[in-house]
Amino acid sequence: MIVVTGAAGFIGSVVAGELNNKGYNDLILVDDFSKKEKERNYIDLKHKALIDRNVFFDWFKENHEDVDFVVHLGARTDTTEFDWNVFQKLNVDYTETMFSLCAEYQIPLVYASSAATYGNGELGYDDSHDVVEKLQPLNPYGRSKNEVDKWILKQEKQPPFWAGLKFFNVYGPNEYHKGRMASVIFHSFNQINATGKVKLFRSHRPDFADGQQLRDFIYVKDIASVIGFMIDNKTIFNSQLSTFNSLKSGLYNLGTGKARSFYDLAANTFKAMGKDVNIEFVDIPEDIRDKYQYFTEANMTKLREAGYDKEFTSLEDGVEDYVKNYLN
Repeated sequence: MIVVTGAAGFIGSVVAGELNNKGYNDLILVDDFSKKEKERNYIDLKHKALIDRNVFFDWFKENHEDVDFVVHLGARTDTTEFDWNVFQKLNVDYTETMFSLCAEYQIPLVYASSAATYGNGELGYDDSHDVVEKLQPLNPYGRSKNEVDKWILKQEKQPPFWAGLKFFNVYGPNEYHKGRMASVIFHSFNQINATGKVKLFRSHRPDFADGQQLRDFIYVKDIASVIGFMIDNKTIFNSQLSTFNSLKSGLYNLGTGKARSFYDLAANTFKAMGKDVNIEFVDIPEDIRDKYQYFTEANMTKLREAGYDKEFTSLEDGVEDYVKNYLN
């Protein structure tokens, strides 16, 4: 059995769907399933059980012998939330408990870290373990992810394999419930339908033109593909070396390695909808202005050297697929 936490959410539901496509149908889906608006994300998934996140660890202790792999994607992901206690409970404590149990039961684990750990990018976007202690995230969400990464790197007892995936800007189907935190593509699509135009943040820095803030946008289907690759590599491993074939335990960036502008993103949304580009620039809200990243770009060398050789979806192809096959 494979456990997927956050299975009712954006990335978790897409990952679970990809695992179904690969023939993994005995999934244990974990989340807060009381939110009925998210039901369509998992209602058609093939699974063995739905487990509420609040009782999962009790279930895990009783059933761990049947679990082959854990994909832990459940977390509070709101970058505008500033109550640290929320992140301590849902992100830090929960993930550290998951890691400890996987280490105790010797079950491989993939968990969600974030590019938000890199802060303003003063130290670059290199997934080297050497920089983790020096990183300065810009918000409590990023801090929570970095605290977990730091703690895990200090643990002597580890699962036979573990990977912390530093997701960059993820977009794609099943994010409709995320509100303000949904991708710019999702919001652009809805704005275009409602008003015929898109509002983008203007730049508050002289070195970036309006709309030319750059992010590493990655299609959620590529996230699912990488996680599937890691699960497939579980068949042959050396627990002493903590390797699955050439795949070593550690932190891995998960972006495309190619930064693109928000203007490009919006323009491609217009194109996929068959409409002319019409963009209006607005000020970045003051509550997030000093915490706003103007540039992110993943160094993808480590994952490539570990054997993942599939091409990442281009922004043009990803936006077209998302708009035409899902949002429309």
